[in-house]
Amino acid sequence: MISDEELTALMQAINNRYGLDFTNYERTSLKRGIVRLMMKHNMETILELWSLVLKDNEFFLSAIDDLLVNLTELFRNPDVWIKLRDEIMPSFDSKSVKIWHAGCSTGEEVYTMNIVLETLNMLHRSRLIATDLSTTALNKAKKGDYALTTINQYLVPFLKFLPNRQLEDYFDFHDKHANIKSKYQTNVTFKKHNLVMDPMKDQFDIIFCRNVMIYFDEMLKNKVLDLLHSCLKDDGYLIIGYYDIMPEYGKSKFSIHDVKTRIYKKISD
Repeated sequence: MISDEELTALMQAINNRYGLDFTNYERTSLKRGIVRLMMKHNMETILELWSLVLKDNEFFLSAIDDLLVNLTELFRNPDVWIKLRDEIMPSFDSKSVKIWHAGCSTGEEVYTMNIVLETLNMLHRSRLIATDLSTTALNKAKKGDYALTTINQYLVPFLKFLPNRQLEDYFDFHDKHANIKSKYQTNVTFKKHNLVMDPMKDQFDIIFCRNVMIYFDEMLKNKVLDLLHSCLKDDGYLIIGYYDIMPEYGKSKFSIHDVKTRIYKKISD
């Protein structure tokens, strides 16, 4: 077990060393991440972890992936993508569309969006910004390369959205892995971004921030919601995760568009 005092001290040391502030991240999730990291590297005490984190920059950058679990899938929660295809995206008519995937992880959500856009003949007039705190996850997302064992797990939700297509239409398959076809990468910009600390000056029609806020306490959720609100165009859409809960503060910033799929609309100031 990790005490609150040990967690606080470690998070303060990380902030001092790397300028990353985890102070208001949900503490139970962080403790699970630390235990996961210690078990992975056969550490018996938090002092061993402390020493390595502060001395080894490369270790810490890889450790972020264990502290903040990156969970994403192709066509995760198909109802969300069906709602986007059938109702939301057609409302943009012939306009260009700009989308931010905040906390994009390894990129499956980003490429799902581009497949949706292609089905609507909107791929050529859409621009996607995909950001994450993890350099490791971003590098994998940029490559768009996934193990076949992973890809095969996506077949059921994929077929719910595209029952008459096959994954080979969108990926180049090899012996043990598959690459997303290049045309689904050309309109995407991947970049490192700390949702809690870094500004974002672009304006977007749609922002995805799915299952990210579950790691934040109430104060941090409100701060992030302010940022997302400021980055959305008037009447823009915010899509949060099935495990995210919109705090009371957020209800003054966003109205419910569809409660089942966790899609919200910006309330203009």
